[in-house]
Amino acid sequence: MTEHRIGSEQEFEAARDELLAEEKNHTRRADELAEKRRALPWVPIEKDYELETADGKKPLADLFDGRSQLLVYHFMFGPTYEAGCRTCSSMADGLNGLLPHLHARDLTLAFVSTAPIEKLQAYKERMGWSIPWASSANSDFSFDMGASFTAEQTREQMPPESDLPPIAAQNAEASGADLAEYISELPATTAYALEDGTVYKTYATTFRGVEFLMPYYPVLDRAPKGRDEDGDFQTWIRRRDEY
Repeated sequence: MTEHRIGSEQEFEAARDELLAEEKNHTRRADELAEKRRALPWVPIEKDYELETADGKKPLADLFDGRSQLLVYHFMFGPTYEAGCRTCSSMADGLNGLLPHLHARDLTLAFVSTAPIEKLQAYKERMGWSIPWASSANSDFSFDMGASFTAEQTREQMPPESDLPPIAAQNAEASGADLAEYISELPATTAYALEDGTVYKTYATTFRGVEFLMPYYPVLDRAPKGRDEDGDFQTWIRRRDEY
């Protein structure tokens, strides 16, 4: 017997109508926030970053691939990792099929990580993704964008493991990295515009701010059990070939 509140169709419709009004307000508020994101001041990227790609070294402007907009997800795959972050991998699965639609709107989606390009390409092949992936292993790019820190910096500043969420140690082990090496990489997204040969940073977010790249969450939010995570934030997530 379910412990959830049971009601009539009339009670459901009344409660649903009340919720619908809140959902519509939420949608309007989301539109307002999107407008404010677009209104942020643009910051010119003045350093000449050179990133490693499957086709050799490329400046940041070349990652736009002929388009005027670029969204970079700073995929958590550090130099010592043996495999990419499980949570980041789950995000990539949902994003891979979006590429034609994003390209149609003049937007390139790309991953950047601090691991060597050989590791990134091998993992990309394993997972069957088409999203372009660049390595910042020989560049300050990821550090300057606030997406990466050295393991030494992290060891000096990190709290005791018991104060970290369980997902940190779990994903560190699954990535083949120690805890400090794992959390020295952050889940982060940066957006850029390219105009008259100049690259501008237009938006950036980290941690739960990147949930817009996790399409399974909005689906789960509308299911009877919701995310069903309680205190075990994201610990259920695996690479798709590990479930």
